[in-house]
Amino acid sequence: MIDEVAARAVGITKTHGRGAGAVTALDRVSVEFARARYTAIMGPSGSGKSTLLHCVAGLDSVDEGAVHLAGVDLTRLGERQLTRLRRDRVGFIFQSFNLLPTMSAVDNIRLPLALAGRRPDRVWIDRLVDAVGLRDRLGHKPAELSGGQQQRVAAARALAGRPAIVFADEPTGNLDSVARGELLGFLRRCVDELGQTIVMVTHDPVAAAYADRALFLADGRIVDTLDGPTAERVLDRMKSLSEVS
Repeated sequence: MIDEVAARAVGITKTHGRGAGAVTALDRVSVEFARARYTAIMGPSGSGKSTLLHCVAGLDSVDEGAVHLAGVDLTRLGERQLTRLRRDRVGFIFQSFNLLPTMSAVDNIRLPLALAGRRPDRVWIDRLVDAVGLRDRLGHKPAELSGGQQQRVAAARALAGRPAIVFADEPTGNLDSVARGELLGFLRRCVDELGQTIVMVTHDPVAAAYADRALFLADGRIVDTLDGPTAERVLDRMKSLSEVS
């Protein structure tokens, strides 16, 4: 039986610094991320949203609690095992595109597979290329692509290995409104048409409206959830959190 949960955190705590200057970034957080669903993580600056993403993705350790990703307890893995799991089961999309300037778009998409010594699934890559809408730009190098096109290449690269889950940290932060819509539409189609699981940190209510669910953090805790978010409802929740803080 396939686990319907792609990743979960159980009572995780993360503190930055020591002594009087210590800051609790996450305070006994428990959350599940359903398979083939799109989740947005939101909250004021310093609320712990990026820390939560990094801990669940295995990019950062936790002080207490457990993190399960693709059925594996990350807190029991050594660094080499973590590296292998992130390479094989996780995709990442960040604000910076991190494309290799000397390689074509299609070679950038295939790069993680080449580094892992895996043959690309041509049918899957073709589906990604069609979903990303850049088939006529595959031979171009990053400098010949717009910012939005580069970010869509980076998103396709994150999905090339058919990961169990994709983590996106403010992926639209460096994009204009048109490019933002193109990228978010691509991520939405990846969930609906390709069955991918996406967890995205964002401060943008419009971006959150593409998700199936929005989580709201404040002071290192999940304080609210919203199913079927709209930009207006998300903005109202964010305003209420700001007034409380």
